[in-house]
Amino acid sequence: MTYLLATTLLWAFSFSLIGVYLAAQVDAWFSVLMRVALATLVFLPFLKFKTVPKVVIAKLMLIGAIQLGAMYSFYYHSFLYLSVPEVLLFTVMTPLYIALLNDVIERRFNPQYLLVALIAIAGAIAIRYEGVDENFILGLLLVQAANLCFATGQVTYKRLMAGSELPQRTVFGWFFVGALIVACVCFALFGDTSKLPTTSTQWGILIYLGTIASGFGYFAWNKGATQVNVGGLAVMNNLLIPAGILVNVIIWNREADLVKLSVGGAIIISALLLNQYLNRNATNKA
Repeated sequence: MTYLLATTLLWAFSFSLIGVYLAAQVDAWFSVLMRVALATLVFLPFLKFKTVPKVVIAKLMLIGAIQLGAMYSFYYHSFLYLSVPEVLLFTVMTPLYIALLNDVIERRFNPQYLLVALIAIAGAIAIRYEGVDENFILGLLLVQAANLCFATGQVTYKRLMAGSELPQRTVFGWFFVGALIVACVCFALFGDTSKLPTTSTQWGILIYLGTIASGFGYFAWNKGATQVNVGGLAVMNNLLIPAGILVNVIIWNREADLVKLSVGGAIIISALLLNQYLNRNATNKA
């Protein structure tokens, strides 16, 4: 849980940095490429080529291609249609995707995970609910595609590394290699070289997002995902919403209802505590 909490605090700044300094100013495909390429460089020194089974390498690359490469492609473009709080709000479905994907893979229905995910979603909606008209449909669909990619990566990585004795830092670079392939192809096909970064601030933010938010952040998040159950993982995804909105309000002075933020955050934390309680009782009964 420590890894997930630390990454939540780290990523809380990323939403506003992208929305304020990069969206509509720097080509989204280039932003994705830079972020993934820098994260890959961080983990290249740790990569093991001979001691990691080829099938594991292939699976890690596929997970990275989906969770990071495809997810970023949808995620960065959503900021062209939505504000930072709206992007955050529309991520509320990620916990439900995580719970349902896990049940589909295991071919069973676990009501505990679905209950916890739905409570977390209710908490996120309570934070900032606004009517959504047709102008936001494309942005909503982009965020949902990103959510589905992010959820798929988390669930599959958790299952792949369960019981594995491989040190995660020595294999995680393959995750970024898979994402880098997707980012390179997308930039080659769709990138706009006339909208590259023009200020030191933009370059600095891209370097920070690539090396720290992505490099350290995704390793810590996915490692944390292997240490909690699926219900806890689902809830932690929605803690990003109050954290991200709070940072956006405090630093960039964006309007937000602090009462709703507090109520929604309390609901999400309650969902996390409920999951821990139900999990502990299930363990005691076993």
